[in-house]
Amino acid sequence: MSTEAPIPPLNPLLRTSAKRTRDIFASASDDIFAEEERSTKLRLSVKIQNEYKDFQTLPAALLAQQGAVGPLRPQGPSAPGQPQPRLITAGPASGDGSKTQSLINSLAVIPATPQSTFSSRSSLSSALALHKQTQTIKPQYHPPWKLIRVISGHLGWVRSVAVEPANKWFATGAGDRVIKIWDLASGELRLSLTGHISTVRGLAVSSRHPYLFSCGEDKMVKCWDLESNKVIRHYHGHLSGVYSLSLHPTLDILVTSGRDASARVWDMRTKAQIHVLSGHTATVADVKCQDSDPQVITASMDSTVRLWDLAAGKTMVQLTHHKKSVRALTIHPTEFSFASGSAGGNNIKKWKCPEGAFIHNFSGHNAIINTLSVNADGVMFSGGDNGSMNLWDYATGTSFQTMEDLPQPGSLEAEAGIFCSTFDQTGTRLITGGADKTIKVIP
Repeated sequence: MSTEAPIPPLNPLLRTSAKRTRDIFASASDDIFAEEERSTKLRLSVKIQNEYKDFQTLPAALLAQQGAVGPLRPQGPSAPGQPQPRLITAGPASGDGSKTQSLINSLAVIPATPQSTFSSRSSLSSALALHKQTQTIKPQYHPPWKLIRVISGHLGWVRSVAVEPANKWFATGAGDRVIKIWDLASGELRLSLTGHISTVRGLAVSSRHPYLFSCGEDKMVKCWDLESNKVIRHYHGHLSGVYSLSLHPTLDILVTSGRDASARVWDMRTKAQIHVLSGHTATVADVKCQDSDPQVITASMDSTVRLWDLAAGKTMVQLTHHKKSVRALTIHPTEFSFASGSAGGNNIKKWKCPEGAFIHNFSGHNAIINTLSVNADGVMFSGGDNGSMNLWDYATGTSFQTMEDLPQPGSLEAEAGIFCSTFDQTGTRLITGGADKTIKVIP
């Protein structure tokens, strides 16, 4: 006589196949799917945490400006002697008792649980209005800038410009391999220096010595004695074109960068190479020095910005916020911050030193940013490869003036790019160099 196996209970089978057979067994019992709802909420909360965990806190600069939004959390039970919140209750009422009870519950004041900001449309609107009010910062007024002088003389694209510390003259380097010295007040040519055999990409005038430093696509870095107008030193070591250079404000140190994906630190006097700052994977398009850490900042076409420890010759911080190649840097003369520029949307970003904390974007200049300059009054200039020029309020990231570079007669429409810029020592004159082979002075 054979015995049949007992039939397994149905409830575990229903719970196992509930996902695939929900439509069939939905009418069986509501509590079958209670576990499914809890797992859905848990999965949603995990997804929200994974996707938005990096955006739950604002940067420190914005957090300091943020006001309280919505009701505050109570600090604890009230002290003895203070009036306690009352819970409103009522007896049975005529008519629909459930509706009456729900109305009573909605009017109840529960001291341990504050009302949510999003509990009603009115509270949400007021919270959003307060949030908008706390985030809105009025930019400082800056008078408009206008072009007053166009200086011609170069036979190639003007790729570099530097103003001397006494604010009497400035130097420009161009694709014609010549460095020209111009009178700042009159715009007249004072001197032409020849020696480079390719485009001059970087210039710097020392504030502590009578020296002018230049670098170019010929791999050369030269030191010019301004008393004899001759080259007195060469700094050999770069393996390809040198695109940028910067002088340390307090040390006899020169930093250069270029197409060999490195920045090199030189002893100005002995021509010795102190460090090779390696780590970038593409052309290092710009380099800046300042007297406090990070003393060297580099921007590269690998879409990153690096802050360097000058003593150790190593990277302190690598900033990877940019999506495309970073071609321009500028350091604020008084504020402990800097800005970087690349291509695309939100392509100019402001950073806080020394940790490289992101502060805000400068949005609206949709071009490849070739140059950035900022003065002590908080005016920042950005120049694009399509001839577009924006002037920004540096503190808030607001654009207060937009201009277009008009190519000079005889130039092509495509020769409207801006390649270099700088403010003079007073910050009241802006000097730009472009693809139409001219220098423009904008006060």
